[in-house]
Amino acid sequence: MSELKQYKCPCCGGAIGFDSKLQKLKCPYCDTEFEMDTVKSYDDDLNNEGAEKMDWDSAAGGEWQEGETDGMRIYVCDSCGGEIIGDETLAATKCPFCDNPVVMKGMFIGDLKPDYVIPFKLDKKAAKEGLMNHLKGKRLLPKVFKDENHIDEIKGIYVPFWLFDADANADARYRATRVSTWSDANYIYTKTSYFSVTRAGDMGFDRIPVDGSSNMADDLMESIEPFDFSEAVDFQTAYLAGYLADRYDVDADASVARANERVRKSTEQAFAATVQGYATVVPESVKVRLNNGKAKYALYPVWILNTTYEGQKYVFAMNGQTGKFVGNLPLDKKAYKKWLFGLTAAVGAAVFAIGSLIWLL
Repeated sequence: MSELKQYKCPCCGGAIGFDSKLQKLKCPYCDTEFEMDTVKSYDDDLNNEGAEKMDWDSAAGGEWQEGETDGMRIYVCDSCGGEIIGDETLAATKCPFCDNPVVMKGMFIGDLKPDYVIPFKLDKKAAKEGLMNHLKGKRLLPKVFKDENHIDEIKGIYVPFWLFDADANADARYRATRVSTWSDANYIYTKTSYFSVTRAGDMGFDRIPVDGSSNMADDLMESIEPFDFSEAVDFQTAYLAGYLADRYDVDADASVARANERVRKSTEQAFAATVQGYATVVPESVKVRLNNGKAKYALYPVWILNTTYEGQKYVFAMNGQTGKFVGNLPLDKKAYKKWLFGLTAAVGAAVFAIGSLIWLL
């Protein structure tokens, strides 16, 4: 059974968590606030504590069959003794019985320690407001979907990200055309000139983010970028208190392909933007060579909201630092048909009016 870490208030003994507005640890019971540097020594003491061992012998229950417990983890809350069940990637959560924030120390054993963490700046209330703002002005959205009570789950998660630095040397070749026309009394002439355009240069990439959790869709995580790394701090487990935290299950080596894809796409866009003054531009070859590549490990703050409508699950994400909000929305089919009918009627009326005008002329 893995071990839990909890931060206890030295004043009242209650479990304390990280307050995103204060950027400090705060006790919800006696309102005592603690600076992050203050709890660092306390954090070190907790890390040095030995694991408690209390074994019981019981014949109750049956044996798990092969494969049934794969990926399952069970933890015990220090505050109330309740059992917490999660998967192998869960690194921080709240006790479902007493709601105290806990950090699974055992889940980091054997893994790489994060280099940095960007603390949450926005709370759950801001996440709800973000969803409401996201729904505003959507005329084709089902009315019932706008009801806040239909939110199934809101959770703040520290998502693991690999941050890649590299210097890129690249060259590109494009096929381009320029078109000119002229006419005389009898003909209209068109001349198409063809060009081979080349570009070459160096580019530097800093902290290309690739999420290291298979639980998070890559496109969803990329949609809430960018994160402001200037607000990143050295990692302390105290920042995780009161939030969920995913442990990486996609390592840096497995994330390289995604990072390379982003480097290539950025390079292609940067080089293509310099090819101007042509009628058409078609890329023929883009080659990228990386040097001094290295990776760092960081945790980024993300709010995840889930809701279900007509049997389909909708997932939204909000950047817990900047508030950027993304997510797909359902379509009110009846409203869409009315809108489409009205649009068709309007277009038909416009076409009829133009036809009548032409006939009169």
